[in-house]
Amino acid sequence: MVRAPTYPWQPGILTPATEFGPEPLSVLEGRIPAPLQGTFYRNGPGRLTRGHQRVGHWFDGDGAILAVHFREGVATGLLRYVQTAGYQAEEQAGRYLFANYGMTAPGSLWERIFGKNVKNCANTSILPLADRLLALWEGGAPHQLDRQSLQTWGLDLLGSLTPTTPYSAHPKRDPVTGEIYNFGVSLGWNGTLHLYRSAADGRIQKRSGVSLQGFPLIHDFVLAGPYLVFFIPPVRLNMLPLVLNQKSYSEALEWRPDLGTQILIIDRENFQVVRRAEAPAWFQWHFANGCVADERCIRVQFVRYSDFATNEYLREISTGNPITKAPSHLWEVELDVATGQLRQERPLTNRNCEFPVVPDAVAGRPWRYTYCSMKRSGADIVTEIDSVIGCYDQQTETWQEFDCGVGYYCMEPVYAPTEVEDYLINLIFNSHEQQSELWIFPAAHFTDGPCCRLKLPYIVPFGFHGKWARA
Repeated sequence: MVRAPTYPWQPGILTPATEFGPEPLSVLEGRIPAPLQGTFYRNGPGRLTRGHQRVGHWFDGDGAILAVHFREGVATGLLRYVQTAGYQAEEQAGRYLFANYGMTAPGSLWERIFGKNVKNCANTSILPLADRLLALWEGGAPHQLDRQSLQTWGLDLLGSLTPTTPYSAHPKRDPVTGEIYNFGVSLGWNGTLHLYRSAADGRIQKRSGVSLQGFPLIHDFVLAGPYLVFFIPPVRLNMLPLVLNQKSYSEALEWRPDLGTQILIIDRENFQVVRRAEAPAWFQWHFANGCVADERCIRVQFVRYSDFATNEYLREISTGNPITKAPSHLWEVELDVATGQLRQERPLTNRNCEFPVVPDAVAGRPWRYTYCSMKRSGADIVTEIDSVIGCYDQQTETWQEFDCGVGYYCMEPVYAPTEVEDYLINLIFNSHEQQSELWIFPAAHFTDGPCCRLKLPYIVPFGFHGKWARA
């Protein structure tokens, strides 16, 4: 029998999350910056196994949310699983019961078509609102939680959704108006791109739909001044094996480079399509930001893949044994507003990176710094995960980075602004001590290293997205 390879980062992903807190976090190094008054949230798959069963894909794990409240120089942490109906049923049964992104499940044809046998994992991102926290997922309505205790209050239909209405995990908030824009893609032989605009309290005020060809995979979009911009990669869902329960959703997705990448530029006020255009075939999960560079040009940054191998790589990550290459680099493109066509496209790095973020205050507007997580220079891009925090400076067209060190692993940096100084906060897995830590960096000179390291009481498995909310 051949043993699976062992990598130092594996416990940081494969260890099931243990609920804890609220409890004060111990300071390992430095001190908590006094200006930090608010909460760091992070969401992600908290467990990838039940008994002897393993999920089919990293995207299938039950959502677990970490909250670290900062008050007057003290950090208090807690972690809770989102108490979705599916999570509660599977906890009671002690086994997996539902279909998901990478999993099939028993059920009637009717149930498979209308999603009644699919679990809302609430595991991808979060949206802090003034009076509640939303746990977001791709294929259904968000769950609402108490911002302080993380108690699950149930589904939040935002005044307009149904429980199975798709509502993406990547809403964009206008930093001036407070309006929240989001989308969802409904399942069918031909998909519909649903568009939503909400007030600052999350309640949907306007919604519309745009017809799509086939059923594509759209994970994210970008706000760019008066526009919403979508890049629709050439990934299409083969409905028949999905409906017949022969393949999971993930397995039924097909890479179709002959279709190219479709570009949609949409007026954010009336949700009318301004331009449709085509570009070469690529895939992307995440955008950094977008803006109107001048009256004729939209500038967009995103992490670009040459194909859809990333989906298989992420499935393999959930087994602890990745073998598929899926290079990813930060790219910038310029779109002609009049035609939608690419005016310019260029890679900004040849290093593997993901999870690009900009400060919330510049969403949809011109910006200078793009932060991301990166692989170490020279690292094996298959068997090593990210251990470097990077920053691209638009003004100087240069990169800065901080290497967390051998055996230390990071993911998406979270930008935390204050009235005095801005910070980056990152969840770190320390493989030497087999523990999770929270590192805090002054954003202006993060390359000097963290000004504070906090110890978490248990390993918090790496998730996908985090947010900072001021007190």
